[in-house]
Amino acid sequence: MNHARISGTGGYLPEQVLTNAELEQRIETTAEWIVERTGVEERHIAAPWETTCDLAERAARRALEAADLDPRRIDLIVLGTTTPDHVFPSVATQLQHRLGCYGGPAFDVQAVCTGFVYAMDIANRFIRTGAARRALVVGADTFTRIINWQDRGTCILFGDGAGAVVLEAADEPGIIDSQLHADGRYKELLWVPAGVSGGYDQTRQNAAFVEMRGSEVFKVAVTTLKEIAEQILAANHMTIADVDWLIPHQANRRILAATAKRLGLPEERVVDCVRLHGNTSAASVPLALDVAVRDGRIQRGDTLLLEGFGGGFTWGAVLLNY
Repeated sequence: MNHARISGTGGYLPEQVLTNAELEQRIETTAEWIVERTGVEERHIAAPWETTCDLAERAARRALEAADLDPRRIDLIVLGTTTPDHVFPSVATQLQHRLGCYGGPAFDVQAVCTGFVYAMDIANRFIRTGAARRALVVGADTFTRIINWQDRGTCILFGDGAGAVVLEAADEPGIIDSQLHADGRYKELLWVPAGVSGGYDQTRQNAAFVEMRGSEVFKVAVTTLKEIAEQILAANHMTIADVDWLIPHQANRRILAATAKRLGLPEERVVDCVRLHGNTSAASVPLALDVAVRDGRIQRGDTLLLEGFGGGFTWGAVLLNY
């Protein structure tokens, strides 16, 4: 049976940087309070003319370059995003057009911050069944487009970005296992009330922006991320001691620290770059992976555990040998 193995990673952050000092001038907060509560020091903001597809293309081309792969050899694109350029067509099909790899399946996955993990699981299944040989998996969001900049509880957390990996068929794993979950009972803890079929209520102020009950989301996220890590490791007769690097969703420094503590994992083995770009939704896991690969922390042969947690709620994990 085929296995899926990462052959290249890539990431992209927009040039514009919004610092905590600048946020002090916009809302009632301080730079120190933001760092204490979230660990975020700055976030990147897409330029007015930049779309999610623009960010995705930059990250994808860097991943393809790292894999030394001609884009025309890609036969599957799965892209996680909550902020597509259009209602349709999908960002994935537009990215396919830009890369010139026509004909294979290309589609978006909407699982909010777990979007990249969902996309990895799907691409892995395509490769394992022989339906694809070379997949481009992307997480990309211009999340600041759905942020209310007067809401201190959300505007300090989020930024824009994209991350990508190339998966190729291989004789050896690769991806060892992946698990996905969801529970729609929690939707109003973290959601955007507006929608297409539900209609846009113009009488409701800020209906098209993210709403979050931060303390409640924190509790569920920490518990869920611990449980999914333990479940996927147990299913593969492994323990946290077998993991070289934990790469969790970069949501909040406190969530990362609490998850590591509950798992009994030293924080030095957690990839944490939330201070540099905040929560970039579906882009956060592949961005963190790319950073750690390029700075040399992650080496070939390392065992990685990727985790995502997003609104809905959705959550999942991917266990792999890099």
